Order: sequence, then C-alpha cells, then structure tokens
Amino acid sequence: MIVSESQSSNVASTPAPAKEAAASARPRGVHVSPAAVEYAKQRLAERGTPQAAIRMGIRGGGCSGFQYIIEFDDAEPKPRDIVSEHLGIRFYVDKKSLIYLADSTLDYTKTVMFRGFTFRNPQEATKCGCGHSFTVR
Repeated sequence: MIVSESQSSNVASTPAPAKEAAASARPRGVHVSPAAVEYAKQRLAERGTPQAAIRMGIRGGGCSGFQYIIEFDDAEPKPRDIVSEHLGIRFYVDKKSLIYLADSTLDYTKTVMFRGFTFRNPQEATKCGCGHSFTVR
C-alpha cells in the first residue's frame, strides 16, 4: 500500500475517534504485487537505471475516458507524490491519480498476447475492447 511517512505520522498523533475519521478521509493506497516488483526490477536493470522509480497514474483519454500510466521516472518525486518502496524499488503516484487508483493492485501479467504491468482496479466500471482505457464507477 502506498502511504507517505507524513500521512502515517499525522494519523498516529490524533485521538482515537479523530483517527478513524482521518483514516476514512485519506485516499486509500495502491498495492503492488510481488510479481510486479520483480518485473520492475528486471525492466529497470535492462534499462540500466536500477535506481529509477516507477510512476503510476491515470490520464484522461482513450476510447473509454481514462488511461493508465506506468512509466519510468529518473527524477526525485514531485512534492505532491505519494512514494512507496517495495523490495528496493520506488513507486510514485500523484494524489489526483490516487483518487481513481485507490485500493488497486499493480500486477504483472504474462499471456500469449500481452506481457507487462496491469492494474486490478475495483473502481473500474468498464474497459474498452483493447484494454488500455477505462471508465470509473
């Protein structure tokens, strides 16, 4: 789950009833499967940038309204990014994208027709025929 250090410390310092309200108001995180972490390690090594991060997000577009974005990021995180680290790999997601990716899982899929990162997103209402864009509930 992606949670920044500052979010964790803010919630920990509040009284119990306020803690529950703060937890429900915070965006939920993005989970990263072990297979996705291993694939990220492999791709970063192939690219020759093992210290780079993986940026996750969404953009408007595609035939269904939104497109998933998964790309390499050689820079430091932006001030409003949520950062997590899984087995030495950093993952960034901007707060606006997190609204649509909350409780999603970044996974790795390998089929006859496709090999790469995929999202399992409970907020997805429909996907286009090619599977690259989606609508939300």
